[in-house]
Amino acid sequence: MAREIERKFLLADWSWREEVERSDRLVQGYLNEEGGASVRVRHNGRQAFLNIKSRTLGISRDEFEYEIPMADAERMLDHLTCGPVIDKTRHFVRRDGLLWEIDEFHGANDGLVVAEVELEHEDQAFERPDWLGEEVSHDPRYYNVSLVKKPYSQW
Repeated sequence: MAREIERKFLLADWSWREEVERSDRLVQGYLNEEGGASVRVRHNGRQAFLNIKSRTLGISRDEFEYEIPMADAERMLDHLTCGPVIDKTRHFVRRDGLLWEIDEFHGANDGLVVAEVELEHEDQAFERPDWLGEEVSHDPRYYNVSLVKKPYSQW
């Protein structure tokens, strides 16, 4: 079984931009509203994925991800999503052996920037970069599935 152990943080400043090794524009939408899992489709313009995550919010969740044809993803995003799509730029930063994914949101979530890091286990120690701010791993407002229903601009 696939397990995602991920922590989310706000950013203290913009100095992380100096460390970005690459960036991808991502578009994603959710295919369900209820139940024990969120099902989303996402693409970066080159590859597309179907992702299923347990609805349990927190640091550790079940997660399954499968690559799908780009045409299928575009059709799902155009015709099958529940609510608006999430539009964001994901920046990749490597620091002390960890890959940080920093999501800079657009559209109704413009102004929100969140850093995520995947860990091997929940208690894994890691060095906090200077640009890291408050941890929001347990705040459901910062989960993409929540941002579809109540965008950052409505807080």
